[in-house]
Parts: sequence; structure tokens; C-alpha cells
Amino acid sequence: MGVGRLVATATCTAFGGVVEGSGERVGQRLLYQRVSFLASLCQGLTGALVASRWDEDSLDVLAAGVDGQGRDLPCKGWMAMRRLDWAGDAVADEGVYVSDRVRRAAQEYAARTLRLALHRRTLVAAVLATWPADPARRTGAEWTALRALLPAGVSGAEIRNRTRQVRAHLAEHGKLPAGLCELEEPPQIAAQVLLAAMDRQQVTLERLGDTTARLWVKLPLCVTDGRPLIFDATAISAKLHRLRTHREHLAAKRDHYRALADGLGSPHLAWAELHRRAHVLEVEHVRVCDRIRRLNQALAWSAARWAVDQTTALGATVIYLEDLATLEARGRRRGNARLSGQVRGTVAEAIRHLAAKAGIAVVTVPARGTSALCPGCLRPLTHHPAPDRLDERGWTWACAHCHLSMDRDLAAARRIVSRGLLAQSHTTTDRTTGARTIRTVVEGPVHSVRRPKKTTRRLRRAHRQTAAPPRPSGPKTTPGKMRPTPARQSPARRSTTSRRTPDVRTVPATTPTGAVKRPAGHDTQTPTPHGRVPGHGVPVPSRPEPPPAGRVRLSRGTCRRRTSVAERTGFHHLHATEVHPLTPRFGPGTGDRTRPRRALKA
Repeated sequence: MGVGRLVATATCTAFGGVVEGSGERVGQRLLYQRVSFLASLCQGLTGALVASRWDEDSLDVLAAGVDGQGRDLPCKGWMAMRRLDWAGDAVADEGVYVSDRVRRAAQEYAARTLRLALHRRTLVAAVLATWPADPARRTGAEWTALRALLPAGVSGAEIRNRTRQVRAHLAEHGKLPAGLCELEEPPQIAAQVLLAAMDRQQVTLERLGDTTARLWVKLPLCVTDGRPLIFDATAISAKLHRLRTHREHLAAKRDHYRALADGLGSPHLAWAELHRRAHVLEVEHVRVCDRIRRLNQALAWSAARWAVDQTTALGATVIYLEDLATLEARGRRRGNARLSGQVRGTVAEAIRHLAAKAGIAVVTVPARGTSALCPGCLRPLTHHPAPDRLDERGWTWACAHCHLSMDRDLAAARRIVSRGLLAQSHTTTDRTTGARTIRTVVEGPVHSVRRPKKTTRRLRRAHRQTAAPPRPSGPKTTPGKMRPTPARQSPARRSTTSRRTPDVRTVPATTPTGAVKRPAGHDTQTPTPHGRVPGHGVPVPSRPEPPPAGRVRLSRGTCRRRTSVAERTGFHHLHATEVHPLTPRFGPGTGDRTRPRRALKA
């Protein structure tokens, strides 16, 4: 009866939308996009879940109606899927955050599809068990045997349809199918959203009169906007948990051996053996503690790097953190709170270090009361273990009077951001460390909005059109242009020197008397303190180089003199590199290592 009431639901059509934060009405096109995105998302999740469980074993488990512990499955489909641990088979696309309410709608749709398949499975099993000799015409005895296996209320049309389906499979494959999963492919999933599986945070039904009701549904704004960023450290946390358990086991055995040794005393024969075992366990305990310490350090820096990378990718310029100095430990949780504060302090220091390198400011805000009030209406929050266990008290899920329902940490994160943004004028900077802190608490509600669009060419063009002055009304006062503009007469241009002409002459020039002048630059005929410089017809003098007696290097004066001569030759003087004979100075080594160091490197 419960399943029958759940299936008997009505369809609805969206006619209009309103943005809750500003009250702005949403157009039909945007409304269609959001509804289509939500429906296609549910369709994909449902199809993946049904395809992963389309086998005889899964249908047998669902038909049994009990879970692995022998408890009856609930009538709600999404709860039955989670009880059987089938909800994890449906995974969304990468980069798309799917809330728990949308997942419940997809799981409810999948459960209903699989439960409807159980009915068709019963019909196919009965038809296969009493397969007639002539499928086109059954005898009276065959009809009686078939009716005995079928559930009550099955019509003749259903029997004929299943018989034709089995007969087509037999004609194609040459054998009867083993069951429904072999006879049919996974059923097609329609693009629809089952709102019956969602809570009041997503769906609200308001009665307006005796015959009219209004249904409010929260639709997603976009594919990725508004998704929470959560650092997943499941693997390393499991490793740390195992190491902590091993450390406690080693400490317990070490203390046990020490207690036994102290009870026996030094004259006893087993006293030395017990102390030796305790020493081995102590060494192993120290090693495990070092391993845990290194993993905690690596985890803290990994989380800090992830936070800074996310901030850089989003284009943000500031990171708001809780001020750990305002946290107070109460009751029995003082030791745990101290350890938690130590880990948070390591993460905060790592974030400050990495954010400073990226040019991002880190500001701390007061932490007291961030998890107590609702970020939307500033009313006290009620905490529960899960969204489907609102009658119990817990510390994981937060709910409020304004129909807020989200994870407790996410609600606290919104409160931290609101305190930082509203109290920007109260930010103080420590002169010694440079740390920025906000000590004044400014409360205010938080409303999620869409990320602003980037400026594109189309937006800039539209902005210019709106900012331009309007055209005057009436006909144009100036005639239109009917012919090209005639070319104007320009005065005779004087010859000008090209800008590419060099400032100095590069070829010889002649005078009125016929004499030839040298090119501009260094006068090669003027003697220098060290003789004429080769170039422009001046041959390079041959200087036979005597073989050195030992490892000879050029003096500093010789190097400076050659460099000075090369600089005085002018920019248009070219000098070829001298050709050196193969002497012991520039040639291969002779084996006595008389070649200079410069030749050794060649």
C-alpha cells in the first residue's frame, strides 16, 4: 500500500521563476535551461544506477525485500537503495556538484524502475516455464498452467506481448532466454525529476484555495557555480588511523612488559628479557610516532596548497580563516580540542606562507558562534545526524527556520566569509609578523548569487550602444554620400633622405677636383702607438709564433691592448679570425701535458 501511494503522483509544469535573493523574475528561456539541466542530470544518474543493477542477482535481492542484515527494506525507494549500498553506483560528471536531494530523486526513480521490472520478470518467468509447443496457439491445458503461475490481474494483452517477445528472441538466437535481463536491455530513462523524494529545503507545496495549490522548487543556477570546495583526505586519514591504532597497541604492550618486570624484580631470570622486549617496543613506538608526525605535516601542507590553488583559480584576493586564539575547550574535549587546534595551526601557517608567495591576503576572524546561527536568517541552528533523521540530535547536519538544510561545516564557512566581508574596515595588521586580524564581530545574512559574467566583445558592444547619445528624431539634415571623395592636388614633394640612409659614408666619395676621399670612420693611415691596424688593404702581418717552452698564457696587458685596438677600428671595419698553425699551443696534446689550459678545454 505504501508503494502504491508513492507511485500515484501527479506531473507538474514550470510556468515562472523568481530569484530568492533579489526577487527578480527569471525569463522563460533561462527557466527552461535550468529545468532541462536538472532533468538531464537526474536522467543520467538514474540510467547509470539502473544499468549497474540490471542482472538477475540484483533483482533477486530486491525481490526478497530484505537487506544484508535481515531487515525489511523501506517502502521509499531511495532509502532502499542506500540500505542495499547501491547508491554509490551512480557518479556525476567531473566538475559537477550534485546535492543530496537531487541524488535522492535519482535513486527513487531507479528504485521504481527496478521494482516495475520485477513484475515483467514474473511474467517472463511464467511464460518460459510453460512454453507451449505451438507459440502461436496455446491449448486449454497450457493456458491453465500459465494462469496458475501468473499473479492476479494480468491481462491477455500482456501475455501475448511477452510471448511475442520471447518468440522473437528464439527466432534470432535459436534458444530461449534465461530471464528478463537476457531478454531485454536496461530500460530507457525519461528526463524527469521525482520531487516526492526531496525535502522541504528543495520542494515546498502551498495550498492557495480549495482547488489550487502552488509548488515551489529550487532549481540549480548553473552547472558548477555555488558548489562547495571540499579537500578530500580519505586515504591519508585512513592511514593515520591505522598508525594511531598500531601506536596505542605498541604502547600498551610496552607498559605491560615494564609492569611485569617491575613486579618480578632484578634478581629474577625473566627481568632482563622483559626489559629487552620493552626496549624493542619503545624503539618501534618512536618510529611510528615519527611516521605519524611526518604524515600530519605533509597533510597540512597539501591542504594548504590545495586551498591556495583553488583561490588562485577562482580569482579571489583574500582567504578568511578562524582565529584559533578565540577557541575555548570545554568539558571533556579539552585534550581533543588542543590536538585539533595544533593541526589547524599548522594548516593556517602553511596557508599564510603559500598565500604570501601567490600575493593573496589571509585574514582571521573570530570563531566563536560561527556554527550556532544560520547564515541566511541569523537564527539558532538545530543540529542532526543526517537530513533524514531530523528527530535526533547530532553534529553533522544543520537546519534552520528559513528551510536551510546543509552540512554544518559549510554553514560555518558561510558565516566566516560574511564576518570577514562585513568587517573589512576593522582589519588590523601586526607590525611584527604582518598577520591581518579582525577582532570586531559584524553579523549579517548571506545569500548565494551567480558569479558575474566576464566582459566579452558582445557585452562591450551592447554597453557602448546603451551609453551612446540617442539619434535625433526626423529625417537626416545632411545629404548622403553618393560618390567617392576626389583626390586633392598636393604640391611637388621635395626629395627627402630615407630614414634607412646611414649617418656615415660606407663607400669612397669624390671631390670637385677629382680627388677620392676615404670612407667615414677610423683613419687607417694614421699610425697608432702599436702600429697600423689591418683593414682596407692593409695586410695582416705574419707573426710566426715560437713554440712555448712550457704552459704559457697571455698576460693581462696583452689582452687589454688587443681589445683596445679592436675597439678603435670602427663599426664598419671587419677583421677575420687569424688562422693558427697546428702548434703544440693550439694543436693536439703531445702527452707531456705542455698544452695550455685553454686548449685542454677545447
